[in-house]
Amino acid sequence: MATQEEVFKNLVSHCKEYGFVFPSSEIYDGLGAVYDYGQNGVELKNNIKQYWWASMTKLHENIVGIDAAIFMHPTTWKASGHVDAFNDPLIDNRDSKKRYRADVLIEDQIAKYDEKIQKEVEKAHKRFGESFDEQMFRQTNPRVIEHQQKRDALHERYSKAMNANDLDELKQIILDEQIVCPISGTRNWTDVRQFNLMFSTEMGSTSDGAMKIYLRPETAQGIFVNFLNVQKTGRMKIPFGIAQIGKAFRNEIVARQFVFRMREFEQMEMQFFVRPGDEMRWFDFWKQFRLKWHKALGLGDEKYRFHDHEKLAHYANAATDIEFLMPFGFKEVEGIHSRTDFDLSQHAKYSGKKIEYFDPELNKSYTPYVIETSIGVDRMFLSVMCSAYKEEQLEGGDSRVVLSLPPVLAPVKACVMPLVRKDGLPEKAREVMDLLRFDFNIQYDEKDSIGKRYRRQDAIGTPFCITIDHDTLDDNCVTVRYRDTMKQDRIAISELHELVRSQCDMTNLLRKLI
Repeated sequence: MATQEEVFKNLVSHCKEYGFVFPSSEIYDGLGAVYDYGQNGVELKNNIKQYWWASMTKLHENIVGIDAAIFMHPTTWKASGHVDAFNDPLIDNRDSKKRYRADVLIEDQIAKYDEKIQKEVEKAHKRFGESFDEQMFRQTNPRVIEHQQKRDALHERYSKAMNANDLDELKQIILDEQIVCPISGTRNWTDVRQFNLMFSTEMGSTSDGAMKIYLRPETAQGIFVNFLNVQKTGRMKIPFGIAQIGKAFRNEIVARQFVFRMREFEQMEMQFFVRPGDEMRWFDFWKQFRLKWHKALGLGDEKYRFHDHEKLAHYANAATDIEFLMPFGFKEVEGIHSRTDFDLSQHAKYSGKKIEYFDPELNKSYTPYVIETSIGVDRMFLSVMCSAYKEEQLEGGDSRVVLSLPPVLAPVKACVMPLVRKDGLPEKAREVMDLLRFDFNIQYDEKDSIGKRYRRQDAIGTPFCITIDHDTLDDNCVTVRYRDTMKQDRIAISELHELVRSQCDMTNLLRKLI
């Protein structure tokens, strides 16, 4: 039985081998934490984006979309706080010369205590079988209690240090916990210091007249600076939202776990503007709606959980993450934040422009509060791939790798296969393709044995394989093979469109959210 770590390594290899994700600039030995999406990866990614965009703009008549520029006036980032406060606490190991995020080192240590507790629980579960009372065991086992006390004490100390931005205390925690560098194995650490994550460049034709600008570290500010433009031209009434999908850039020091943490990534964000005082009601609404959006894909309800922030950003009065169970533990995929009126107020202050909304019901003007939902496209892509990737042993000693992707997200919906490349079967197969290709992404494959062709489609997550044989020429029926069960049915060609539509139409998925 492969470990989770081994399965994840296999998934990363699979992504490259089958055209989902490639290391960027690979012919030049790549670029750290930057990836390109291949022919199947871009289809899956686009389907995820389409699902999100439709769930925002189609299902909510008070949400519209924009596409703001990546380059913004540099004062934008002064107003947002990114110039002064968008930092990570970094620490260097003097022996390996490697740099780490201090908070990540400590969080990994907390996770180790959790793992020790879980191992004790699993051992006891095997020993006692069905009679095992996990809750009682956690409360009474001396080793579990000891690990839990150490974990809780570390967690409390870490939270205080992060909230107080106490860099000396972060270093002291690393020393006290005897955390070693993963490369050198030593505890020869430098002091912790802050490092700004924004990429900067210059705009202008001469070095003297150039303006220092930044690659945006988030897409939200493009929405905030366009608040008045959208509100007035769209005649939007509060509450209303503005949605956007776009690239963002962060000079991450600890970029790891494949596409989970990258330096160039894509975000799907929606900023929802509400009356001051109504924000917590809408915060709860968007928490539940966003969780429903994730669960509707059928990846497994038990793989999701909320994680409330212990350290709130200075502008927030509530924040939670939707975490997904990756092979390397529960990790943040989406954040829901109540940002108060901080963003619009800051941009009004720095721009000198009045950014307010006149509420005809209250007959007064005010600066709206904001509820943000922000999801990483790449992290969503990874969570879908992790849950879909399966290595299966079949009867007769055979095996297969299959991506059990939600059909609506699958890059290819069906593959049409003539049994042989003669006797008019390829021509008939092309006719079947023409029935489906205008509504669905369809592939045609006539190379190798039918079994090998099935395996290729399993590996990219194609829900249906449609085989045209000699009987098809007489009865106008085809053999449909289903990806997950490998079951085969004989159905009429005239029924194919409805079969594929029933499983792959985005509309059916969206109806689950209403």
